[in-house]
Parts: sequence; structure tokens; C-alpha cells
Amino acid sequence: MHSTSVLILVGVIGLGLGALLAFLATRSRQNIDRTQELELRLKEANTKLEDFQLQVNEHFDQTSQLVHNLTQSYREVHEYLANSAMRLSSQDIGRQMLEAGSGQLSDNDENLSVLPPRDWAPKEPGAKGTLSEEFGLEKEAQAPAPTPTPTSEEVVNR
Repeated sequence: MHSTSVLILVGVIGLGLGALLAFLATRSRQNIDRTQELELRLKEANTKLEDFQLQVNEHFDQTSQLVHNLTQSYREVHEYLANSAMRLSSQDIGRQMLEAGSGQLSDNDENLSVLPPRDWAPKEPGAKGTLSEEFGLEKEAQAPAPTPTPTSEEVVNR
């Protein structure tokens, strides 16, 4: 019996060690699989980001080209209209249109003075402004005193 119990004990210990090793191997394999899955997802996310960045760059390149084409078309239309105006109407109008298209100002435009907007009401010279502490007080002092209205007793007694 002694050898049988030792044999059973060795079998149980072997079975326990085998189960423990199988558990550890499976667990480490799950960690490896999870790591590989995360790495794959990271690569996919990086690929999507790079694709998006390329699309953004292409978008801005195309937008820049379209704006350039629009500017060029505007310039061509303006020159066509100016040349037609010179050919079909007075030379002055055509010259003004060409100068406006090239960004030059005529003599009349240079003499215009542009004032910033005012945030106060204009006043007459020598008058107190609306921001003055005395503004409006003189009107009250000069206003005639209100005449007292007679009461009903005073009206009856008259």
C-alpha cells in the first residue's frame, strides 16, 4: 500500500503541476494575443490618421488652386471690361477701371479723408457735451416753475 499511495500522490502532484503549467501557458498566450490585437488596432489608427492628414493636405492644395484660378478669372474679367469700356466709351472710364483693377488710387480718392466713427453725439462749438456732468441741468433750472393747480375747494370759494 505504501507504493500505491506514493504512486497516487505523485500522480496527483503531476496532475496539479500539469494543470498549473497549462493555466499559465494559456494565460500568457492570452496576454500575447491581446498585445498583438492592441498593436494591430494601433497600426490601423495610425494608418487612418495618415490617410486623414493626406486628405486634409489635398483639400488645402485644391482650395488654394481654386482660389488662385478664381483670382485669375476675376482679373481677366476685369481687364476685359476695362478694355471694352475704353473701346466703347470714353477713355476716362476705361482708365479708371484699369487703375481700380491694379490697386492704384485716382487723384480724387487720395483727397478723401476717412474719419473713424464717433461714439458720441456731435455738439455745437462752446456747448457742453453729453458726457459732461452739467449736461441737461441748465434746462431744468431755466424751465419755468409749474403753476399750481387749484384744488376743488379753491375753485368753489372763488
